[in-house]
Amino acid sequence: MIMKFIQAIVKGICYILVKIMYRVEIEGIENIPKNEGVILCGNHIHALDAPVLIVKSKKEICFMAKEELFKNPIFKMMANMYGVFPVSRGRKDTDAIRKSLEILKQNRILGIYPEGTRNGIEKGIKPKNGAVNIAIRTNTKIVPFGVKGNFKLFSKVKYTFGKPMDLSGYKGNSHDKEVIDILTNELMAKIVELRDKNEKINIAIDKE
Repeated sequence: MIMKFIQAIVKGICYILVKIMYRVEIEGIENIPKNEGVILCGNHIHALDAPVLIVKSKKEICFMAKEELFKNPIFKMMANMYGVFPVSRGRKDTDAIRKSLEILKQNRILGIYPEGTRNGIEKGIKPKNGAVNIAIRTNTKIVPFGVKGNFKLFSKVKYTFGKPMDLSGYKGNSHDKEVIDILTNELMAKIVELRDKNEKINIAIDKE
């Protein structure tokens, strides 16, 4: 009870700070299914893109974060308070997978960055297929989202959520690497499209 109170106070303070420092806009939030477990997958552009979304969200989002970050005691304390859990990027992390399955079984929201690192798309890094694998194993929808902004003080940051990806038709293919890779690439294409959505609209307007 005391911990819940502390969480609410800290989140409230963070919410005010985020509101002052950034002009955060969220579009398509209605695409996140209610009353069922779901996986959110987006592009990773800054260390703050997950924390800002956690603060702005009315529902708890349990994000995976690289285990190296948990060496920082302050980060570890905040992570434990808000459901963020570690994942090893260099091996198959059974503990992280088990935690993910537990979150979805409880009809909560799991957050995963398929890039595995910041700006992985631009760096040409092959996206991780864990999100798609978990979605197929648990018959869970994936909601892609794109983040646009640079997180400079007082700048605009926009999160755009797309329609859920229903992978129930691929049940039984969780060990088929070719299928998983194809679906992961489709997921990343949706994320990039959502990230660049408003930019494309602005370009079209400028041309007119």
